[in-house]
Amino acid sequence: MSAHYDVLIVNGDVVDGTGSARFTADVAILGERIAHIGDLSQATADKVIDASGLIVCPGFIDAHTHDDRLMLSDGDMAPKVSQGITTVIGGNCGISLAPMPREIPDPVTPPLNLLDEKGGWFRFRNFAQYVSELSDRPAATNCAMLVGHSTLRVATMDDLTRAATDSEIAAMQELVVEAMEAGAIGVSTGLVYPPAVAAPTQEVIDVCAPLARYGGIYCTHMRDEGDQVIESLEESFRIGRQVGVPVVISHHKVVGVQNHGRSAETLAYIADHMTRQPICLDCYPYDASSTILSAKLVANSTRVTVTWSKGMPQMAGLDLTEIASRLNVSTEEAIEKLLPAGAIYYRMDDADVQRILQFDDTMIGSDGLPHDEKPHPRLWGSFPRVLGHYSRGLGLFSLEKALHKMTGLTAGKFGLTDRGIIRQGAFADVTLFDAQTVNEAATFAQPVAAAIGISTVLVNGKVVWEDGKPSGQRPGRVLRREGTPAQVTQ
Repeated sequence: MSAHYDVLIVNGDVVDGTGSARFTADVAILGERIAHIGDLSQATADKVIDASGLIVCPGFIDAHTHDDRLMLSDGDMAPKVSQGITTVIGGNCGISLAPMPREIPDPVTPPLNLLDEKGGWFRFRNFAQYVSELSDRPAATNCAMLVGHSTLRVATMDDLTRAATDSEIAAMQELVVEAMEAGAIGVSTGLVYPPAVAAPTQEVIDVCAPLARYGGIYCTHMRDEGDQVIESLEESFRIGRQVGVPVVISHHKVVGVQNHGRSAETLAYIADHMTRQPICLDCYPYDASSTILSAKLVANSTRVTVTWSKGMPQMAGLDLTEIASRLNVSTEEAIEKLLPAGAIYYRMDDADVQRILQFDDTMIGSDGLPHDEKPHPRLWGSFPRVLGHYSRGLGLFSLEKALHKMTGLTAGKFGLTDRGIIRQGAFADVTLFDAQTVNEAATFAQPVAAAIGISTVLVNGKVVWEDGKPSGQRPGRVLRREGTPAQVTQ
């Protein structure tokens, strides 16, 4: 076929993101879209990429991120594009940068301080302003953004230790409506965290009520992932049923030694409810979690490593027991001295992680915290770890199935049309990698490291990662649930 294209990827093995078997073909890109797939040996292009020995697949979609600020403060998005990610879902766990129609409290209420501990980035009075800045200053990746319930509470309530009043719920509903009209894809909650732990189920249902008419989605960091995990799943499903929207269970896990093995129970419970309402889940491929430092989370962890500390910044990267020993204080006293702070918690069993990853409807999400001084390695390593350690190494699933969990499955669940697939007419979000070598390079000891085996990454037809570094191009778009760019309404 004789034609001229912008980009021509030749001699690669295509895995299209549907779960189907790979096939050898050339892929031609014209503008932002895939123009043709097949034998293009007679075609020419402005840029030809030889993919001999490489997999050519849809760019990965990170189902769970906290990249809300990173896209503006470091738009090259190196932690993401270096591992093949081309679209991020932001605003998770009830935490979003917008809307914040009044001055953010000083100090910033945890866990909102995971996005910015000083508060200057919480400057978007409404969601439209945030979407406008993301559109005017695009990042290397696309994004689809949730509005956070904890952020809504901080924006409307003076006392976060109680349930919202009717007037406060009405104010939050208005902010949800404005966010959805500006381009948000849904609402997220973090019901385990102080800003929202006092919120009864009915408050969440009422705040999320506008979602149904906008085709939104409900994503939740549940109230409990330990002893009360089944009760928390039921609460999550009830919210979805009563609001009338799909539910995403964020970073599904079972925590605490006493709950190791219960993933068999939770997955059966989820599968049963999937027959009656739309539900899916995401998972990161590690048996340690990371969030703000709290005594409650320390209590059911076998080991805790501090990732950042405002109280004692020099302690970042050290285990909590070592810090307590150095200070000659109890663990509880050490926590008080460190706060506010973040930590990595070792409290899961890898057998549960593997079982959850294998579940057919589990998407892959990194849940990385890009502003931690010593971040969890999942920020840089989640997707190559699934491909290298869990798929190739342990044989949990085929490469095709692993890639489906990272691409087509996620695009379908989040309603990102023409994303997550190699198909004529689809957006040219494409990742090229070596299936024999792809793996994480980030470790708990050295958490900032680009993945092994990722060759080239394109977003909307533009190369954003090549030769082991960002290209400097920033072609990302803000996506609605139907895959179209978000429309900004001021």
